Amino acid sequence: MKAVIINKFGDLGGSTIKTGLDIPRPGKNEVLIKVRAAGVNRPDILQRQGLYKVPNGASPIMGLEVAGEIVETGESVIEKNLGESVCALVPGGGYAEYVVTNENHCLPVPKGLSIEEAAGLCECLFTVWINMMKLGQLKEKETFLVHGGSSGIGMFAIQLAKQLGATVLTTVKNKEKSDFCYSLGADKVVQYSTEDFHNVFKSKTEGQAVDLILDMIGGDYFEKNIDLLNVEGRLVSIAFLKGSSVKLDLGQLMMKRIHLTGSTLRPRSVEFKSQIAGELRETVWPLLDSEKVRIHIDSVFPLEKFKDAHIRMENGNHLGKIILSLD
Repeated sequence: MKAVIINKFGDLGGSTIKTGLDIPRPGKNEVLIKVRAAGVNRPDILQRQGLYKVPNGASPIMGLEVAGEIVETGESVIEKNLGESVCALVPGGGYAEYVVTNENHCLPVPKGLSIEEAAGLCECLFTVWINMMKLGQLKEKETFLVHGGSSGIGMFAIQLAKQLGATVLTTVKNKEKSDFCYSLGADKVVQYSTEDFHNVFKSKTEGQAVDLILDMIGGDYFEKNIDLLNVEGRLVSIAFLKGSSVKLDLGQLMMKRIHLTGSTLRPRSVEFKSQIAGELRETVWPLLDSEKVRIHIDSVFPLEKFKDAHIRMENGNHLGKIILSLD
């Protein structure tokens, strides 16, 4: 088969398309998917740079979400059928013509969605559900702040929070991204290139501080996040684009009884991911089917142009999802 291979960690020159690779074989509870499209995500960039360790037993090939057709099933697979079109969370290996994953990590392609749109669902929706709903415990009428609102994570977090009945705040780089977030339902968007989000939200939420923050920035955003949080507010960290070392005032933590947590998805157990897939199918997939939650595709690149896709993501100018096509 054909796949993107990392020959040397670092810049894009160390990765290349390789053909003639062995097609992976599914284990007893796994399915083999003929990949038609794969989502591009920030962890792919970090893996290519050598900054994101591949879990034991996972494919060293980049790619954490795909859409395609099941072409082989393991001996114990009972719920998935040959020829079925699915979108799936994969433990790695998405940048390839074939990939294996647990059968329970496959979800149906929502009504009306293209295969490219379906390929961009799983990694971000699993992440948002785990961190905003399960860890963050977002509730109706609460105030929710997600940084990076025009990213794949932000796009889904804004929409799901609005479906829940929360007030949604977000931060972005420019007016184009701001307009995009307002179109998704955001209540207030700050362009951090021209305004200080802390000052804006501090004045806006006076008397009604932020209940939950989903943060992928870290660094100097941390202290500002802590100051914005309500009594018993929650801060959930899922990345640290501005650095993992932060300064914490324990006095604020104690006086406001703040809850700090964070998570990563890829190393979690098969059983945990299966549970999340079930919850998404029951609660979020009907919203996708009815178009109450939608996905925006920024751009689609053929697999051979994966370097252009990575450049697009690293530049930070995209809106929503970047997709690789194998059709």
